[in-house]
Amino acid sequence: MNSIRYGATVGAFVIGLATTANAADQLTLYCSPQEEWCQIMVTAFEKETGISVAMTRKSSGETYAQIRAEKDNPKGDVWWGGTGDPHLQAAEEDLTEAYESPLLGELHDWALDQHEASNGRTVGIYAGALGFGYNKELLAQKKIAAPKCWADLIKPEFKGEIQIANPNSSGTAYTALATFVQMMGEDQAFDYLKKLHANVNQYTKSGSAPVKAAAQGETTVGIVFQHDAVTMAVSGAPIEVVSPCEGTGYEIGSMSIIKGARNEDSAKKFYDFALRADVQTLAKDAKAYQVPSNKKAVPPPEAPDFATIKLIDYDFKKYGSSEERGRLLTKWEQEVNSLPR
Repeated sequence: MNSIRYGATVGAFVIGLATTANAADQLTLYCSPQEEWCQIMVTAFEKETGISVAMTRKSSGETYAQIRAEKDNPKGDVWWGGTGDPHLQAAEEDLTEAYESPLLGELHDWALDQHEASNGRTVGIYAGALGFGYNKELLAQKKIAAPKCWADLIKPEFKGEIQIANPNSSGTAYTALATFVQMMGEDQAFDYLKKLHANVNQYTKSGSAPVKAAAQGETTVGIVFQHDAVTMAVSGAPIEVVSPCEGTGYEIGSMSIIKGARNEDSAKKFYDFALRADVQTLAKDAKAYQVPSNKKAVPPPEAPDFATIKLIDYDFKKYGSSEERGRLLTKWEQEVNSLPR
């Protein structure tokens, strides 16, 4: 009898050790870039570390909303990618943890600016300029002049020809909203957005969906980050990438450790992994053409060249704040999205 009890105790102890070890070798990743890039990151991290990753892919706005909803019982460990504005809002609302990676010294200043603005709670991992892509074949069929500027997109000939994401779910579309406000002033920006609304056939959930629809001939123009339009063009779609003549805003795709992460050690390992130059260079395998944040990482030759793009001085701290972001989203919903088309 005693030997049976002893054996059962040892067995339970061994099972307990195994459970503890397994718990330490897990990671729950919330991923906001394109699915293919998320999968490449997961596969490479699992292969190198042996840590098992459970990954969920959602847009930036959706992921922020999920983390906020789960704040009393966090289920995620790391939020990787997606526009920096909601990452900054999450930092302001104490939803993420500060972390000083040993790789910070290898990053571009714009990536470190995110880290400083958030008191160490987020960091830049890539950058991408806003713009749009249009389907050359559809444009020729409809005999519409090629758009080169933001102003072109509110012309009558583009009625029903444009897609852009909903800024409440998409970081891309919120970047567009904040860009127009900074470029034009708030009153003129909302006047522009109301005119654009009349030409929009659909507000998508995902920021990259509009140019995918344009590539498939479902819409003529998709307002997206330029690298997403490049992805379609490189894949053989008849997409022309446009950097608007008036200038444009840009994103700093960011990464944050979620406050109360159940697998904090694994989260820090992933954080350091994702900042490495060799890992950021993997983006090309997913046909992701953002500019990497590690100075030693080699951007794909197809990536938009920031030196040739007229970029505004985007105020990430202001437009990533909870108050300003919430105010603009509410105003867009009430004054723009409520209008008939």
